[in-house]
Amino acid sequence: MRKVEIKKNFVIPDCGLFLIAGPCVIESEEHTLFIAEELKKISITFSIPLIFKASFDKANRLSIRSYRGPGLDEGLRILKKVKDEFGLPVLSDVHEVYQVEKAKEVLDVIQIPAFLSRQTDLVVEVAKTGKPINIKKGQFMAPWNMLSIVEKALSKGNERVIITERGTTFGYNNLVVDMRSIPIMKDFGFPVVIDATHSVQTPGAGGEKSGGDSRFAPYIAKAGVAVGADGVFMEVHENPDRALSDGPNSLPLSKLPSLIKELLSIYSIVQGGKE
Repeated sequence: MRKVEIKKNFVIPDCGLFLIAGPCVIESEEHTLFIAEELKKISITFSIPLIFKASFDKANRLSIRSYRGPGLDEGLRILKKVKDEFGLPVLSDVHEVYQVEKAKEVLDVIQIPAFLSRQTDLVVEVAKTGKPINIKKGQFMAPWNMLSIVEKALSKGNERVIITERGTTFGYNNLVVDMRSIPIMKDFGFPVVIDATHSVQTPGAGGEKSGGDSRFAPYIAKAGVAVGADGVFMEVHENPDRALSDGPNSLPLSKLPSLIKELLSIYSIVQGGKE
């Protein structure tokens, strides 16, 4: 497997199981720093590497009335503050090519949203930065087709690729996770992450917004690690009912420590079985 260096002493997969976690969207500077501080504490307690994630602009919200975030400039300023105050690497998604130039100055990992995973110009522009790139598998894509997307990044000489499984469209307003996709995509030779919270989303089921059932996120996370995922992606919030985006599928922050303990146990068993 190719190694992806996030920062010094944080190299995937040498670092062991890692997390990508944070709120769906930047709600405010105060809230973002609060979540980052809590996640930093959890990361230290369990000695688990963490990439902090939050979107500066949710450009793919269903309704024109939905909260999108503070925007590119303000969002990057807040994410830089997370880096400076807590020493955490940060990840956010870009939706348009013009955003990449500014984003690369702050972000440690640039994410391609699932809805845009086939947008060649966007993938290529992000790959040209040389930064680690997290490509989320489109809800409409078979896992084996993701190799073609990875090859778009490789065409610019960027091998610092992570692939994230986040469920597949299953009829209207529902997703299902085919766990076979994790070993299939790992065969490409790149780290694979299981997105436990977006996988329990019910897109558009809330009328003008998406629903979800976060009760099942821990099960998705544990199943993903059990079949070989290198990392776990989770949107977390201290009060999901009040979250400005993806509340129904976000994991309550209070439940994260116990889940991490279970995930590390499963990961240890899986890795032990490889020896």
